[in-house]
Amino acid sequence: MRAPQISCSFSGHRPEKLPWGDNERDERCLALKAAMDEMVRKAYDDGYRHFICGMARGCDTYFCEAVLRLRDRVQDITLEAAIPCPGQCSRWTAEQQQRYHDLLERCNYRTVVQEKYDAGCMHRRNRYMVDHSMLLIAVHDGSGGGTRYTIEYALRHRRNVLVLPVPER
Repeated sequence: MRAPQISCSFSGHRPEKLPWGDNERDERCLALKAAMDEMVRKAYDDGYRHFICGMARGCDTYFCEAVLRLRDRVQDITLEAAIPCPGQCSRWTAEQQQRYHDLLERCNYRTVVQEKYDAGCMHRRNRYMVDHSMLLIAVHDGSGGGTRYTIEYALRHRRNVLVLPVPER
């Protein structure tokens, strides 16, 4: 395994765990996206130039878009899509799949973590992201699940972790 770079990875909830679900016009979602923009900019200001995104629906998508917005203004950023397995979006709606493919097309790098889906591929993707970064930014509400697993994994491996709470109001 290669040494971690001055890279930043992301973890966060899917829409099913967010109070606003898929309604990205909800003021709480807009506030979260603004906070993500700020965190990505702060990471950039702190020297992070490579960002790794797991490409899931919800917070991963918001993070990916935040990095791309910053990259439109400052050219020295790279964005890597950490894809758990081919067909990650195959069960999503047509609109969600289009958004995924549009984002994937704008990524500098695409890393497919494994060739076939199995029960552990999302955790392997999350470990890949942490293993290849020094900072994890996470949107977490304190509940169990993949985001909590990723935060705990990052802390065990002595990575810096910044947690953005899920806006409730």
